Amino acid sequence: METRRILLDGVATTVTREDEELVVPDGRRIPMDEPSHLPPVQPSKIVCVHLNYESRRAEFRMELGPAPTFFHKPTTSLNAHGGEVVRPPRCRYLNYEGEIAIVIGERCKQIAPDEADDYILGYTVANDYGLHDFRDTDAGSMLRVKGSDTLCPLGPGLVTDWDFHGKGIQTRVNGHVMQDGNTDEMIWDMRYLVADIARTITLLPNDVILSGTPANSRPVEPGDVVEVEVEGLGILRTFIVEGDMPVREDVGAQPSASEEVISTAFGGDWEFRGIRAPRRG
Repeated sequence: METRRILLDGVATTVTREDEELVVPDGRRIPMDEPSHLPPVQPSKIVCVHLNYESRRAEFRMELGPAPTFFHKPTTSLNAHGGEVVRPPRCRYLNYEGEIAIVIGERCKQIAPDEADDYILGYTVANDYGLHDFRDTDAGSMLRVKGSDTLCPLGPGLVTDWDFHGKGIQTRVNGHVMQDGNTDEMIWDMRYLVADIARTITLLPNDVILSGTPANSRPVEPGDVVEVEVEGLGILRTFIVEGDMPVREDVGAQPSASEEVISTAFGGDWEFRGIRAPRRG
């Protein structure tokens, strides 16, 4: 079953998808792409794994440790299907990362991986955008990189009873395929991620875990249309726009284009290999 949250008559409303229509609790039926969408869940926290797809690990030429590492996106970064993703003025390196989001259904603490299914409500599509202009600040927490406003689109709906094995995940920019992966290349699967986090952090209903991205995350530009499609979960579409509020220059770390920024934005140690980072267009 797939549920969505939409704005209906100005009110946040949960609806059920049936074929190409959305069914409102009062029985009304509306075309699936007609209403404005909201994030399909309202989490208390959003936890994300750093590297979890073999293609992405190989792209960065990294050897991973025996367990995953995580970071956090604040709930103010939430966005939805059809939403605008803002690249602030003076920033150049806004990257897409097509992902699958795990949604928790029951309070969860200290469980084994083989128990995790009992605590997972369902799954949705995510795009873990990163503003890499701030890669040099926040001491690795990536608070500004991954936590800035609009950088966590989820949707279009929440799907229950979905088997995550062997599912394709693809990211397209203006119709061109940029990422093309499969969940079978995940190093740590969905159940492991839930159990690992829940050892010391209590997961609550509707909490979200982002499960990683395949290779080939690259910068996008204002005017681009980005789609993430996951087999069985649907298509999450977002629109890149130029922000109208510049990053203040009188306080805090400023956007930069250091070797670290360029290397991460273009998927490898470009500067260290003596290769000039490619530019789109």
